[in-house]
Amino acid sequence: MASNSVQVSVQAQPQDAASWTALARSCEAAGFDALLAADHPGTAASPFVALAAAASVTKRIELGSYVSSAGVREPLLLAGDVATLDVVSGGRARLALGAGHTPVEWEMLGSSRPDVAGRVRRFVAVAEACRALLASEEARVRLDGPDVYAYGARLEAPRPVRTPVPFTFGGGNSALLRWAGEHADVVALSGLGRTLADGHGHEVRWQAADIDRQVELVEQGASAAGRTEAPPREALVQLVEITDDAQAAAHRLAPRFGCTEQTVLASPYAWIGTEEEILASMARHAERWGITRYVVREPALSAAAALLARSCRPGG
Repeated sequence: MASNSVQVSVQAQPQDAASWTALARSCEAAGFDALLAADHPGTAASPFVALAAAASVTKRIELGSYVSSAGVREPLLLAGDVATLDVVSGGRARLALGAGHTPVEWEMLGSSRPDVAGRVRRFVAVAEACRALLASEEARVRLDGPDVYAYGARLEAPRPVRTPVPFTFGGGNSALLRWAGEHADVVALSGLGRTLADGHGHEVRWQAADIDRQVELVEQGASAAGRTEAPPREALVQLVEITDDAQAAAHRLAPRFGCTEQTVLASPYAWIGTEEEILASMARHAERWGITRYVVREPALSAAAALLARSCRPGG
C-alpha cells in the first residue's frame, strides 16, 4: 500500500485532563490524521472544549466533532465553536454534521424529534448556514423556519484561520447522500441504518449492496454539481481484531451484527485478520467504494497505530 493512501483518525472522549492530553500527543506522534470527539449533549463531553485542550498540546493533528447534530445545534453557535477551535489550533478545525437521530436529545431541549423529512430540511439549512458563516465575515444568514430560525446572523469574530473549513457529512439518508456528493469534502459512512425503538441503537447496514447504493448516491450528487471527482468516503470502524483466524473471529462476531461471516469479513466497518489481510481489505474498499479514510475508536488505538505504520512503509 502506497504511503498516504489511507488516512486514519481516532474518536475518543476525555475522562480526565492528563489522559486526554496524553492521548492527543500519542495520536499525533503515531501519525493519525485527526482526533475527533462525539457530540451528544447530556451524555458526552463538550467536543469543542475537549478539542481546544487537545489543540494546546499538539501542532499537526486535525480536530473536530464526529459528528455534531444539525437537529439540536444552532448554526451561529456551532459556527462560532468551530471558528474558535480553528483559531486556538492554528487552523486545524473541521466541521462535521449529521441530521441527528437520538430522540432524547430533542426532548431534553423541550422539543420532539422531527420526522425524516423535517430532519433533512433542518440539516440542509444548518449546514448551509454554518458553511456560509465560516466562509465569509460578510455573510448574513436569515432562516425563516419552519425548521430553524436565524435573523441576520453574522460571524464577525472569531474568524477561522483556514478557509474553507473542511466539511464532513455523516449519515445515510438518501437525499443527504446526494446533497453531500454536491457539497461535502468528505462523506462519512457508519454502516448504521434506521434508529431502533430504544432511540439509541441502529439497524446494521453492512451488506455490499447497501454500500454500493450509498456510494452511487454520492457520485450522483457530485455529477449533478459538475464536480470532477466525488468526495472521498470515510468508514467508521466498529471493531478491530488482529488474529490469525479471521474466519473464526467473523463466525463469533456475525450474530452481534445480524449478518453473515462473509459480510463481516468484506465490510469496511470491521478490521479482522492479520495486518496483511486487513491492509488488503482496505485496498479493495478503496477500489470498490472510494473509501480511503477511516475512523477508529480509542480502544482500537494500538492496533490501528500498528496498521497505520505498516501502511505507510514502502511495500506495506
